[in-house]
Amino acid sequence: MTTMTPQTEQQLRQLFKVMNKFVILLWRLGIGPSMGMYPEKTGQFLVIVHTGRKTGKTRYTPVNYARVEGKLYVTAGFGEEAHWYKNITTNPNVEVWVDNERWGAVAEDVSDHPDRLPLLREVLKGSGFAAVLAGVNPRTLNDAELNAASEKYRLIHLRRCDARTGDGGPGDLVWVWPNVAGILLALALVGWLRRR
Repeated sequence: MTTMTPQTEQQLRQLFKVMNKFVILLWRLGIGPSMGMYPEKTGQFLVIVHTGRKTGKTRYTPVNYARVEGKLYVTAGFGEEAHWYKNITTNPNVEVWVDNERWGAVAEDVSDHPDRLPLLREVLKGSGFAAVLAGVNPRTLNDAELNAASEKYRLIHLRRCDARTGDGGPGDLVWVWPNVAGILLALALVGWLRRR
């Protein structure tokens, strides 16, 4: 277990911020659910759609998760300072994209749950490389070490409310694939004709 310096934590936050934009694009292109094919390495992802507490704008945050006894849990690894965490505590009504599903949920901070540590361990296992990158290996740390390393982490239960459908959900950009394929095919054909 390593303790991160504030500078290292800031660099890690910036890395995740950039990666998150890419992950959201993959979800919108319809690839999101397949990103977790190797959960031990890549982690398993879901997307929380929430409302910005200051702007009122729709925000998208990919997070790792664990499904424990049919319930979904996620963690805010940067604690109460994470913007998405602040947003969901201001307005806990969120939308969740998980697997090939889309549904409304209420985000509940359950960091004081009596089973916090085992639940958090499962979420961190579900993060693949991300927890290890942050210096927290849930597979090797004992309970005391994990508790110390995750002291500021917030544990959130996403309580399912209703199914969602319509525009603006995962796969809303799936129409791009046939267009890209058509363009690439046309370019290949033009190249082939020029060589003849």
